[in-house]
Amino acid sequence: MTTPVFEAVRLDDVELTAAPIDPSWIVAGNPVARSGQWSCSPDTTTSTWVWDCTAGTFDWYFEQDETIHVIEGEVIVTSAGQPPRTLRAGDAALFHADTWARWHVPHYVRKHAILRPHIPRPIWFAMRVARKLRGGGARSGGFTG
Repeated sequence: MTTPVFEAVRLDDVELTAAPIDPSWIVAGNPVARSGQWSCSPDTTTSTWVWDCTAGTFDWYFEQDETIHVIEGEVIVTSAGQPPRTLRAGDAALFHADTWARWHVPHYVRKHAILRPHIPRPIWFAMRVARKLRGGGARSGGFTG
């Protein structure tokens, strides 16, 4: 079976289902969250999601590195040692694995998220060496489109 070269989706078409926030993480309000996964890498390490949430304030633990792109609405994010940051439609952010952030959603937020586990440095180095030994450079194969 051949792995497709790419997958594509219209983010508005991703079906979202209930994804409750841990009640012990909720600081204020009654935020209601939903999510839907639309893709996963062949090695199952990286997944892509659409997530939305109604108004509320909550703490969030990032188990994996998570890169987000806000599609609609806004969220004010705070974390220890950093000033608050408002992320609005069109903004992107990277949340590192094994960290906490406080999310304040004034009205509603919808995001696209890419989740990838943090790879410890020794494993990352071994993967890099293996790639070089295989001759798997970043541009091998080239684009001919």
